[in-house]
Amino acid sequence: MHKRILIVEDETSIRDMVAFALRKAGMDAAHAADARAAQMAISERVPDLILLDWMLPGTSGLELARRLRREELSREIPIIMLTARGEEMDRVNGLEAGVDDYVIKPFSTRELIARIKAVLRRSQGDDGSGVVELGGLRIDGPAHRVFAGDDAVPIGPTEYRLLFFFMTHPERVYSRAQLLDHVWGGSVYVEERTVDVHIRRLRKTLEPWKLDDMVQTVRGAGYRFSSNT
Repeated sequence: MHKRILIVEDETSIRDMVAFALRKAGMDAAHAADARAAQMAISERVPDLILLDWMLPGTSGLELARRLRREELSREIPIIMLTARGEEMDRVNGLEAGVDDYVIKPFSTRELIARIKAVLRRSQGDDGSGVVELGGLRIDGPAHRVFAGDDAVPIGPTEYRLLFFFMTHPERVYSRAQLLDHVWGGSVYVEERTVDVHIRRLRKTLEPWKLDDMVQTVRGAGYRFSSNT
């Protein structure tokens, strides 16, 4: 089955260009010109990935990303932000809102397709199988779900991969560069600052169960996952 990509972009020319590139790459494209249309499209059929423009009429793409991450139907859909805002703080704000990757305008469709495939691999790829348990957390690999005790933990795709790596490699310190290689993949360009953002998001995800202190900062070295707090 072809991957379905929702393009949330108010400029018709960009939507058409991206849709053409997606179809050429063997993917299906759905369209939305604003936040309301995007949410309607998601309710009708959940896409495999969302391409989200920052500057939308009415509700901004940044606010829509936050809203999608709060809603059960959309919280695990990978999001790539399309934006002309390339400053570091803008990228950090987007990542903290739940965006998985950035593509800066103007962009080539070849780069965009490569980034879409990379994000899909990270979010839906082979994270391992079986069940992993540690310190009150349990990952059900085949179901792609996380549990704290009997409670299902809502978690984004990148945080899932980060947690899976940590839980299968506990008690060892990993630098940001090592985490990028293991979790994001060495062939994908992501800034080291991105690791810090996703660490914060993972801690926030675990906080309601008071398990956030299992993700430990080792000053000057990196991060460690430990049930010994």
